[in-house]
Amino acid sequence: MRKQTCNILFICVIISSITVFYLGISNIECPSSRSHTAQSVWPSNLYAGKNLSGLPEVYNEETPLIFVGGVPRSGTTLMRAMLDAHPLVRCGEETRVIPRLLAMQATWSHSARERLRLDEAGVTDDVLDAAVRAFLLEIIVGHGEPAPRLCNKDPFALKSLSYLSKLFPRAKFILMLRDGRATVHSMISRKVTITGFDLTSYRDCLVKWNRAVEVMYDQCLAAAHGNCLPVHYEQLVLYPERVTRKLLQFLDLPWDSTVLHHERLIGKAGGVSLSKVELSTDQVVKPVNTEALVKWVGKIPADVVTDMASLAPMLSRLGYDPLANPPNYSKPDLLFPNNTKIEKSN
Repeated sequence: MRKQTCNILFICVIISSITVFYLGISNIECPSSRSHTAQSVWPSNLYAGKNLSGLPEVYNEETPLIFVGGVPRSGTTLMRAMLDAHPLVRCGEETRVIPRLLAMQATWSHSARERLRLDEAGVTDDVLDAAVRAFLLEIIVGHGEPAPRLCNKDPFALKSLSYLSKLFPRAKFILMLRDGRATVHSMISRKVTITGFDLTSYRDCLVKWNRAVEVMYDQCLAAAHGNCLPVHYEQLVLYPERVTRKLLQFLDLPWDSTVLHHERLIGKAGGVSLSKVELSTDQVVKPVNTEALVKWVGKIPADVVTDMASLAPMLSRLGYDPLANPPNYSKPDLLFPNNTKIEKSN
């Protein structure tokens, strides 16, 4: 038992060191004063046994965390802002370190050579999982204000949805989906740098979008107990109350109309905190609206439009018509993708 504890501490030190290195090379700003204040009144020790206004006394693998993700520019920030408006939920800004940590874990697990080295060092899957779980909890719990339900929004973290489900069996996942043409146009027009995406090429970005969304969508549909809910951005902004009622039911949260007016709680205590460096901030300060639905129409090169169905087959799979410019986003079958497990679990 003592040896296992030492191994966990050793792995935590390694993960922390690598994370500090990544933060340094990425020139990420320090946490806001709000985060420092929250940490000063909320012990970073996850097992301190505090019980403030119904808060959990302990955070561990049974904690019912909420994870929000998807391809960047798919409405993840809007979703987390709406959830942040709920009095029982706190998501907060993107951590940025969580998807990097998960990517490193995936590299260790998928490399037979690295796996052998870890096994020889006594760093078993159980030891590594315990260390990663502790690290994730420390970040999620400590980077914002206390709340009965904690949520993390880092878009690409859901590429590791299956692994996160293993670490936190009671976690629930929200996968934001958006027409890939709108997503890619938003990336390119707003110059949103995403590793691996060539912002000079609609064709390249659509192929990369297709690959990324397929990985996350397949894991979402395969999630145990139907614990992942795919949500179309278009339906969220067209029918916000209908979608959020379904969403809160899925999350086992009581209905609260504040989620429909997140903009009223921006910057207020216990409300919605926005990052100055996240590119979606200037958009989510507005009420829920449909302004961005068809901005991509007429902006995509003709040759890419012609090849759309073959470049991005996930469009059809998600219910979008690759030949329509724009599609009919108000179709009822877009409201929730076909997922019998999700429907049966609610």
